Amino acid sequence: MRTESGNQEIFDKLVYVSRCVKVVKGGRKFSFSAIVVSGDGKGKIGIGLGKAAEVMDAREKAVHLARKQMIRIPLRDGRTLHHDITASYCSGKVIMRSAPSGTGVIAGGAVRSLLEVLGIQDVVVKSVGTSNPHNMLKAAMKGLKQIKSPRYIAQKRGKKVGEIVGKREHGLKVTIKSDAAPLDGFDTSEITTE
Repeated sequence: MRTESGNQEIFDKLVYVSRCVKVVKGGRKFSFSAIVVSGDGKGKIGIGLGKAAEVMDAREKAVHLARKQMIRIPLRDGRTLHHDITASYCSGKVIMRSAPSGTGVIAGGAVRSLLEVLGIQDVVVKSVGTSNPHNMLKAAMKGLKQIKSPRYIAQKRGKKVGEIVGKREHGLKVTIKSDAAPLDGFDTSEITTE
């Protein structure tokens, strides 16, 4: 479901609906709970859980809560994660790895919906342990909150972004000759890759 909030477009995705039955004197009483993920497809994401006597009411509550709890996640090139993550919540454990362009979203269950709404296009995810959507989503969110962008790390260490990013490109070992020019204006002929 798409909706315009201010000037940005927000996507809502219903992940899971569960039904609870309470047996009372007059018969059976039903209640429903719904999990919804909301995001703008550009790095903002939120999870909401709503409970009500009707499915639509539970969904509306979940959407409201998800939008209220949205947080910003830094993405690499607007398509993948900056680094690999392992996170767990209760019995749910999620391993997320960044992937090269063209890989697509390789994930299952509730985590796939979360990553699609977030705006990630290339990622590999493995869920270990429970398949309970509550725990899987919370583990994924816990992991996504741990992501640090190179700009943030460079600022914390007092270095330039090029010094941090240059080491991770394509997983190659890069050696720069000691008499080479500084990283700002380096010459590619001075660099050898293995």
